[in-house]
Amino acid sequence: MPLVTARLVLRFFEPADLGAFMSLYSEEDVVRYLYWEVLDEESGPARLEKRCEQRGLEQEGDVLALAVVLPAEERLIGDVVLKWESATHRQGEIGFTIHPDFQQRGYASEAGEALLRLGFGGLGLHRISARCDARNYASAGVMRRLGMREEAHFVENELFKGEWGDELVYAILEREWRAGQEEATASDPQ
Repeated sequence: MPLVTARLVLRFFEPADLGAFMSLYSEEDVVRYLYWEVLDEESGPARLEKRCEQRGLEQEGDVLALAVVLPAEERLIGDVVLKWESATHRQGEIGFTIHPDFQQRGYASEAGEALLRLGFGGLGLHRISARCDARNYASAGVMRRLGMREEAHFVENELFKGEWGDELVYAILEREWRAGQEEATASDPQ
């Protein structure tokens, strides 16, 4: 750590991130499809404290949470997670959130690719999945750009914020990801 991409640094969360973290999760549009509500002065510090503790993937069930930072500005613009779902089946799950002011610039895809690299290359996972509300077209688009395929569309599978919601599940296998990496390298003019 940290993970460095072409434009981003993915690093552990720190207590000093509270202001930017609150700015991210105080946006109604950001939490619309998340399992919690807008953060306030009470819930925000507690949620950040939990993120600060999520620093390693040592056993099944662990979550690695990383702040997405623009290094030139030293500005936190998002939050990504990699969860180790199963050691036996070598399964993981990723998630990502980018502040609305920085969406549609490829940052979620860039951070997601770093998580896939870590999961497949670092942890030796076989399959990585991601989930989103079916109405969250932007997240579904990021998953497709990462080379993930839609594996399931669960219709009204859960009561979500007072209404029945559909859920999409996307996934990619390690061999599919590697093939995509090889294809990208072969088509790179460098």
